[in-house]
Amino acid sequence: MKTQKEYPHLKLEKGEHVEFAFVRAKVCLAMIFGGLALGLVVILFGFLVALMGQKTLDPMGRNFMFTLLAILVGMAFIIALVALIVYRGNKLYVTNKRVVQMVMASPVVTSVNIIDLPSVEDASFHQSGILQKMFKYGTLRLSTVGDETTYTFNYCDISADDLKKLSRLITGAKETKKQA
Repeated sequence: MKTQKEYPHLKLEKGEHVEFAFVRAKVCLAMIFGGLALGLVVILFGFLVALMGQKTLDPMGRNFMFTLLAILVGMAFIIALVALIVYRGNKLYVTNKRVVQMVMASPVVTSVNIIDLPSVEDASFHQSGILQKMFKYGTLRLSTVGDETTYTFNYCDISADDLKKLSRLITGAKETKKQA
């Protein structure tokens, strides 16, 4: 059980503690850095092809090409940095009382969804495709009672045991609410 001290940004209530803290799968980091590496290779290859085609490039033209190269490499690193910030900004916390989903689509587009745990009707995990099976990640879905809203957390790496524990936690919260 993790408390307010470990998660000060959650503002936990008295008697509330974090049961699960889900983050994006590590394979997302590989995608970010793989995309950066691929982008740098394409930029450098394009730069070399452009230089080979220009055998009589004067110093001003060469300076322009190197400036363009520096700008493109810088942009590739900025894009990777933004992707890394977005990766780290997506989290799903399950406490003994509620679910808090922090979604970041970009550094300027964020949302926080909070659901009372007894309002969750169903928790499911879905994997599609060979990559998701191979790297053990997928989509965690939490469906709510009433308005039938579905909260999804993509690129989640949850084990079968954690899914069972989560389902038991939801069932226990519902039973506690009925008794109250």
